[in-house]
Amino acid sequence: MSDPVVRIAAKGDGLTQGGRHVAGAVPGDSVEADGTIVPGPHHIDPPCRHFPQCGGCELQHADDQTLAQFVADRVSFAAQSQELAPGKVTSLHLSPPRTRRRATLHALRAGARIVIGFREGGSHRIIDMAQCHILHPALFALVDPLRTLLAAWSGKLAADIQLTLVDQGVAAEIKGVAPDGLAQTEALLDFARDNGLARLSIDEGYGPEPVWEPEPATVSLNGIPVSFPHGAFLQPTEDGEQALVSAAREWSSGCGTIADLFAGLGTFAFALAGPAKVLAVEADRAAHLACQAAARQGGKPVHSLHRDLFRDPLTAQEISRFDCILLDPPRAGARNQIDTIAQSDVSRVVYISCNPQSWARDARRLVDAGFRLEELRPVGQFRWSTHVELASLFLR
Repeated sequence: MSDPVVRIAAKGDGLTQGGRHVAGAVPGDSVEADGTIVPGPHHIDPPCRHFPQCGGCELQHADDQTLAQFVADRVSFAAQSQELAPGKVTSLHLSPPRTRRRATLHALRAGARIVIGFREGGSHRIIDMAQCHILHPALFALVDPLRTLLAAWSGKLAADIQLTLVDQGVAAEIKGVAPDGLAQTEALLDFARDNGLARLSIDEGYGPEPVWEPEPATVSLNGIPVSFPHGAFLQPTEDGEQALVSAAREWSSGCGTIADLFAGLGTFAFALAGPAKVLAVEADRAAHLACQAAARQGGKPVHSLHRDLFRDPLTAQEISRFDCILLDPPRAGARNQIDTIAQSDVSRVVYISCNPQSWARDARRLVDAGFRLEELRPVGQFRWSTHVELASLFLR
């Protein structure tokens, strides 16, 4: 007897009515006793030849309706796990193909070839990228030129290549190789110039050093150009960033003072500043300085504060001075900061998260302190991935 697949589990397997986890199955499929998958109406042919070996994607066999349902379910199940009942769950945002503007690829010499791509899921094996349906075309266009560049390096080669789309083009950072002599240095410069790179940096193990940067690399946040330090965080897609910013704008409308915690370069701070005054708090010094300089140059009412909110969270007294708190913490969540928010007098919290599980634990603390989860918005920036984000509004 066949076992129908009812949903996609957190790690991307199809979960059947009988409780079986089956890789490569989606809702609407059925699974025979021998494990054979009988495709249903939502099972599609993957658009990329590298699927399912490439670890860059996990759900290319699911149609858009199923992808959207998976993203919504991940967020809803996280809320249910902490007995949270949102007042409203709004329609989610799902990023389209070929919009990912930052990625880390891996390169390795395999005989006479240079292999470049993402790693296979659960393995160190690199899938040699011939096409990609998630990367922005400007990033993918560099794959073949990178192969040519690295082929000139002699001996063993194992490198990580970080690519980020910034205002001036692509900022590339290569870690694990170093030019040996004038010829290789000139080849690097030729590569950067010929491919119109915004910046090319080499990391020999002591941190990235630019070898090419015709003008300072920047990212525009709400129309404000912000210096882009090495390793700085940027939302993976521009459309996903706008979906999160739109929620933050809507929910903080009318607030005169806002604290943006874990602010990074100021993605939300610059979007919310004016008429509101925004305090942007960030632990990374380079990001803090970039935000501070951009605010001064752009004349925005953003005050940037360098502070590690994990070790030294804003106190309840400090939090109480603001009309609204916005936070976008790393995947681990923000337990210590959430505790002081719960103890404060603030009545409005906008919580952006890239991890529904840690968000749900923090949200439970807020609800126990008298907040209600007013609205929840799922966001799927990492298309065809099990990685899910969300925006949420808490009121007290």
